[in-house]
Amino acid sequence: MENKSLKGWIYLLPAIAFLGAFLVYPLIDVCIYSVEEGYNSASQQYYGVGLYNFSYILHDPYFLQAVKNTFLLVIITVPVSTGLALLVSVLLSSVTKLRELFQTIYFLPYVTNTLAIGLVFMTLFKKTEYSDGIINLLITFFGGSAVDFIDGPYWAKMTVLCIYTVWIVMPFKILILTSSLASVNKDYYNAAKVDGTSRGRIFLRITLPMISSSIFYLIITGFIGAFKAYSDVVALFGTKLNVAGMNTIVGYVYDMLYGDSGGYPSFASAAALILFVIVLTITVINMISRKRFVYI
Repeated sequence: MENKSLKGWIYLLPAIAFLGAFLVYPLIDVCIYSVEEGYNSASQQYYGVGLYNFSYILHDPYFLQAVKNTFLLVIITVPVSTGLALLVSVLLSSVTKLRELFQTIYFLPYVTNTLAIGLVFMTLFKKTEYSDGIINLLITFFGGSAVDFIDGPYWAKMTVLCIYTVWIVMPFKILILTSSLASVNKDYYNAAKVDGTSRGRIFLRITLPMISSSIFYLIITGFIGAFKAYSDVVALFGTKLNVAGMNTIVGYVYDMLYGDSGGYPSFASAAALILFVIVLTITVINMISRKRFVYI
């Protein structure tokens, strides 16, 4: 019995070493950096230990703006993308001909390079000296006035970012929900039809409860993914996100390490830990609510 146990640990040793080197050690290192006050990257020295780094971060207007942007992105895109993906999945499930073709078309944005899609969105929304962009052409055609969605007002830039994020994440959600809908036992639907149950009631009483675990999974991963947003914002607004007022928490961490204001690993570590606490708190809340809203 002991030999079998030892053999099992030997098999697990590469995975444990990998997780320790690339997950546990960096996390410990971040915790240490976050409490080292006045840390100098060049000399590898600091003058004290305390919570000054957290105080500085929480009073930094750039960080507060990044938190605002990130929370708006999370609050808007997660429910909208999940709801639209559910709608599209239900429509796809009702299609018998060319279903695989439609599924492939909807999944294409997920396997397309993020920066490439960002360039397409810039072409659609960016207002230049030569063109107002395709979207502005449509707006003016219907009697509206052109808006600079990339370099203009904050609400316009946030609108583009939310649309872009929803477009990026929807294919994966459609794939998961389409598979979940296909796995629902058809006997439930047949029994409901025999009883004369309406389609709306079937959807609310049978379909939603049976795929609730998949919806819950997408909400959790959607929250985590939106909180980690950075490359999407860079694809639209470039690397000067603080100037554009469109930085995210992950972008702020990167700037503190490598950007124009870089060279401050202690501040970056403090911001990363704050992000970790936020994501962990929301995840715990969602896990607690799982017992109430998830059927299976």
